[in-house]
Amino acid sequence: MENQKEHFRHILLFYFRKGTNALQAHKKLCAVYGDEALKERQCQNWFAKFRSGDFSLKDEKRSGRPVEVNDDLIKAIIDSDRHSTTREIAEKLHVSHTCIENHLKQLGYVQKLDTWVPHELKETHLTQRINICDLLKKRNENDPFLKRLITGDEKWVVYNNIKRKRSWSRPGEPAQTTSKAGIHQKKVLLSVWWDYKGIVYFELLPPNRTINSVDYIEQLTKLNNAVEEKRAELTNRKGVVFHHDNARPHTSLVTRQKLLELGWDVLPHPPYSPDLAPSDYFLFRSLQNSLNGKNFNNDDDVKSYLIQFFANKNQKFYERGIMMLPERWQKVIDQNGQYITE
Repeated sequence: MENQKEHFRHILLFYFRKGTNALQAHKKLCAVYGDEALKERQCQNWFAKFRSGDFSLKDEKRSGRPVEVNDDLIKAIIDSDRHSTTREIAEKLHVSHTCIENHLKQLGYVQKLDTWVPHELKETHLTQRINICDLLKKRNENDPFLKRLITGDEKWVVYNNIKRKRSWSRPGEPAQTTSKAGIHQKKVLLSVWWDYKGIVYFELLPPNRTINSVDYIEQLTKLNNAVEEKRAELTNRKGVVFHHDNARPHTSLVTRQKLLELGWDVLPHPPYSPDLAPSDYFLFRSLQNSLNGKNFNNDDDVKSYLIQFFANKNQKFYERGIMMLPERWQKVIDQNGQYITE
């Protein structure tokens, strides 16, 4: 059976070198060996491998457990560099670039003008983005609320952040090598809320644990306590204007009930719009840049680093991230709802 598989791969390589595409090669193979000889998807995967310059016909060695790629880790890499290629992402996660392509497709990412955007926006999404941006812009003009705004989100922080660098070399010299990240990276989920003055509250979940509605409600209670302690003026006057995205724990019925109980004014946020979320377009981008090349041994190391990172940013930094919103709302309106790419 293994010899037959390798024989089929030799045939595919032959067709690839003749300039035949994967679909044509699959049809030719099935015409001789039957429809069950090889699946079309397998042919496409092998052709993708050949196109990458890898002509090995052996299966890659497996550890015995299926390769898992964390979608949040892929998102984090793209958020830190929108010009990342599938091959660069694959190298960072030590998986095939075909695997990354499949995950990106499932996540709804498309590549436009060599920059990854979070989702292929349909007409309804474009309209929602325009309408919500117009609503928020006019509201802020009539009754400025950005200094009452508290915004928050989650971000994976991995223990080992590899920084790859370009290096000069003479023709024929091998490139400098960099060790790759492990497939099953240790990581911890950061939840953080901030306003124009700075960080209001943050916490780390236990390693490799994701957030659910129960966790999120508990976090909102802690955040409310932090607001009462650090931002008393918000509780004594008009109150908190709250912003978060449309992730599932943020929009569940119990979460909405909790926000009603807190009495916070929750801003609308269009779907698939990290470019309108200050944490995504500003705070996390700065944080990711600072994390490149950093290694941590445990959660305490991560927490210490985050405390220092947040403290080292002055109020002007946080204020700039929040006060950019009207400009971004206007930009979305001006470009008919399309993503803001930088």
